[in-house]
Amino acid sequence: MNYIKYTATGLLMFTIGLSLASGAKVDSLNISKSQYENEIDSLVNLWYNKQLSPGNDTSFVVAEITDLLYIPDFSDSVYRERLDALPVVLDMSYNKIVRNYIHMYAHKRRDLVETMLGLSDYYFPIFEQILDANNMPLELKYLPVIESALNPNAVSRAGATGIWQFMYYTGKMYKLEINSFVDERRDPIKASYAAVAFLQDLYDIYEDWILVIAAYNCGPGNVNKAIRRSGGKKNYWDIYYHLPRETRGYVPAFIAATYVMNYHNEHNLTSKKSELPIMCDTIITSERIHLEQISKVMGISLAELRSLNPQYRRDIVPGKGVKYAIRFPFEETTRFIDMHDSIIGFNDSIYFNPETLSKTPIYNSYKPGAPTKNHVKLTYGIKSGDNLGFIAEWYQVSVSNLKFWNNIRNSRIRSGQKLTIYVHKSKVSKYEKIDQMSFAEKQASIGKQVKTTSVKPVELLQNGEYEMYTVKRGDTLWDIAKLFPGVTDTEIMGWNGINDASKISVGQKLKIKITG
Repeated sequence: MNYIKYTATGLLMFTIGLSLASGAKVDSLNISKSQYENEIDSLVNLWYNKQLSPGNDTSFVVAEITDLLYIPDFSDSVYRERLDALPVVLDMSYNKIVRNYIHMYAHKRRDLVETMLGLSDYYFPIFEQILDANNMPLELKYLPVIESALNPNAVSRAGATGIWQFMYYTGKMYKLEINSFVDERRDPIKASYAAVAFLQDLYDIYEDWILVIAAYNCGPGNVNKAIRRSGGKKNYWDIYYHLPRETRGYVPAFIAATYVMNYHNEHNLTSKKSELPIMCDTIITSERIHLEQISKVMGISLAELRSLNPQYRRDIVPGKGVKYAIRFPFEETTRFIDMHDSIIGFNDSIYFNPETLSKTPIYNSYKPGAPTKNHVKLTYGIKSGDNLGFIAEWYQVSVSNLKFWNNIRNSRIRSGQKLTIYVHKSKVSKYEKIDQMSFAEKQASIGKQVKTTSVKPVELLQNGEYEMYTVKRGDTLWDIAKLFPGVTDTEIMGWNGINDASKISVGQKLKIKITG
């Protein structure tokens, strides 16, 4: 075993019982970012981690420190042997791609992994129970690790929502309630039942769990195309280069996540205790209740109630004769029953005033990081062809932070727009020149080469224009929407007067609107 030199900035981390053997080789880990890793970056600002909030002097502030750690690394034979030893039915193939993702989790995303280890005590029993009841492989519980980092309120750039990352149309297809008050894609229990049904439907098609995982990410249409282009082969690694780029990283990331969640101790990764209670109970009610009524009458933290009931978008259980579940810490359910009438009557005329209801904001359960006194403000002018993923990668920040700093609600940006970006003061000289670089130079700064292409980028179109897309065999609206950042399948249906998403045909021309 050798050790890898690791620099941790902004994390209060330390080593226990680690020593570097005399003369041991020390290497710097340098893994270039993939499209999948960028997506993980946009989810890193988990709502479970306390962040510095603007204007709040009492907020928890993450210490800015830089420390050198020595983190164990292992040979390929050890990784392969450990994967083979896992009690799983899925094929845990090992190769250099899987190794890169193991390094990503075990070296570059240690803080995230340690947070997820703490959260897994709460979420994994939920996933395991539902998977087991449907006679499905329990290792599928690791899918939400790479889908959402175990964040039930995660929203991807494409609009996929919840711990299992359902798009709107797919969620509705699997009978998840989605309206102004309730979004069951965010309900870990309801969404898990829907995900299991979706995975079972995919298994009925492919009878191969690794292909099922690939199809869960990119849609069965893309997997079917990859199978045809490979000459009918149905092994994931045989069709690897025919799959969308993101999906090429998705299955290796799943294998790596499965490895790291099982062998975290060997990498000196320690679980961060979650504030979510392990023992919970559920009350079913058909009455309208505001979570703040429960919080104030029972003295339970509103943040804890939101954490246990993330499906209630405005903190309101709609009721009105329809049965809804409210999840409580186990010891609080009896108290709720005893205090039921007091809770229902507490300031009900205020919480449910029609004018108040119409102005109730949607609760966002996490805030990206705000700049500290150790950060310096830089300005970047958006060029034609840029997108938030590129810019975040060049400045080594998350997409979530870019949106937060610039009050951007979606992923649409326009040429000439100015973005505010905060970087640590120790790195100003590294990043202040990026605004003046060519696209090729910016890509080269992160170790990537620019490939020439004759295809006109979508970003070159002006606000309000349409990109025309020709439907190909095996396409679904879900697949097509994934090709256009910030576009949903529901929007495509609206632009093209489509009422039934299954009624599209090969050769059909679809209008995709570009908005600024």
